Amino acid sequence: MAKLLLLNKPYGVLSQFTDREAPGGQPRPTLADYVDAPGFRVAGRLDYDSEGLLLLTDDGRLQQLIANPRHKQWKTYLVQVEGLPSDEALELLASGVALKDGPTRPASVKRLEAPELWPRNPPIRSRQQIADSWLQLSIREGRNRQVRRMTAAVDHPTLRLVRTHIGDWTLGDLQPGQWREETIHMSAAPARRPPRGKKR
Repeated sequence: MAKLLLLNKPYGVLSQFTDREAPGGQPRPTLADYVDAPGFRVAGRLDYDSEGLLLLTDDGRLQQLIANPRHKQWKTYLVQVEGLPSDEALELLASGVALKDGPTRPASVKRLEAPELWPRNPPIRSRQQIADSWLQLSIREGRNRQVRRMTAAVDHPTLRLVRTHIGDWTLGDLQPGQWREETIHMSAAPARRPPRGKKR
């Protein structure tokens, strides 16, 4: 059996327990400010300026199942972007975007009404002359800052990024800084079902 912690990582928190590269010697918030979990390791990171579901486990096999790209776990994000993406932009996100490190794999994407989320601290700076909108975007890769680079490539920079699902694990009703624990029987680890939405 393996133990898994599901954490809602707040904005502006490192996905690690120490800050080894604190700018100006001022340490930034880390997981240690929210979770006391000796022996647990992060299974797949989440950027400092992103929010939402982060998984930690005490089992190396489960960590590999979640984090290793060859297992192709779907990761789903709520993405607030600048502007109103056209159908063509969504098709491009779904079929694959050309990035500097190569084209992205096919993804699942759809428009959303503004979701009910906790307020971000600090809040998103509004620009009254430019509209914004929300997308649900699911990918099966884990490149550095991939979602932000994908939306920027179609001329709709990301304003806010919240991860809600990894495989069949979901954020649920966890609020920022809250976490819950699950026990996983490795022979019955969750299957990798594709998300709902447009799949190319």
